[in-house]
Amino acid sequence: MPHQFAEIAFTPTVKKVQEELGSRSSYALMETAPGAINQLLTEAEAGFIAARNSFYMATVSETGWPYVQHRGGPAGFVRVLDEGTIGFADFRGNRQYISVGNLMSDDRVSLFFMDYPNKTRLKLFGRARLIGHDDQALLSRLEMRDYRARVERGFVIKVEGFDWNCPQHISERYSLDEMQAVTAPLMSRIAELEAELARRVGPQLAE
Repeated sequence: MPHQFAEIAFTPTVKKVQEELGSRSSYALMETAPGAINQLLTEAEAGFIAARNSFYMATVSETGWPYVQHRGGPAGFVRVLDEGTIGFADFRGNRQYISVGNLMSDDRVSLFFMDYPNKTRLKLFGRARLIGHDDQALLSRLEMRDYRARVERGFVIKVEGFDWNCPQHISERYSLDEMQAVTAPLMSRIAELEAELARRVGPQLAE
């Protein structure tokens, strides 16, 4: 099966459900490409990942329970190291270490990168390994030098497959920086109008 995301996600049971609910024929087209696709990041995926300031990562414990964790930082804190590898610095948080512990027994991860304003998401399967301070050369490639947060370790993820989602049912949400960028022209125009109003009204008040 050439579509690498589909090869991982579309298990026999998933295919059976797709068949029963009428979507199997359309998704079967993902398996007809002549060669392997969606396992090497292009400029589109690399640019999308580099622009994100957060994502969600799922791991699985040795008891079989899935765990989803939010990861955040400055835009660009997830680094595309090459077309098949991404990584990020692990900033100190609440110190539960659930994801870190889960990766000790199962290196598989699933990531969701969300662009809420543009209603776009990128799904990614990968295999993660932890980078300690004994590998400072690699860890330094993941650090954000201007971000004041303690780096405990790094995560390096080998991409196994990815897929883009349709925008259905994604609510538009904006961060403070995104909202300020959207409203900046309006605020500038308001300032211009207030200045013009003050210029016109000022002489009348002086009479």
